[in-house]
Amino acid sequence: MLMLTLPYPPSVNTYWGFKGSHRYLTDKAKTFKEQVRWYFIASKHTGFGGHRLKVEIDLYPPDNRIRDIDNNIKSLLDSLCQAGVFTDDCQIDKITVERRQIVKKGACVVRIEIYN
Repeated sequence: MLMLTLPYPPSVNTYWGFKGSHRYLTDKAKTFKEQVRWYFIASKHTGFGGHRLKVEIDLYPPDNRIRDIDNNIKSLLDSLCQAGVFTDDCQIDKITVERRQIVKKGACVVRIEIYN
């Protein structure tokens, strides 16, 4: 099992920017992706390759604003994939997400394991 405590993921609303018809990653998205990569490297875990996976996510929002928790999941999974935790997010067969208490600056705890 891999457990990572990460910064609070950006919502899909702040992940992508647009200039005309051109879509690009925002600075917020690039920073988050880089942070996820470094947390994964520091874990010394080798990743899950192509195995089927179960993912549990605990989201600790930074404040009491109204948020749709599904808006944070895509940016989190894309960042984990690009960091080398797994090959593609289509490998995930089970995912659970739970909103937890507010913590200063927000946080996200992710637990990933092979799903049998």
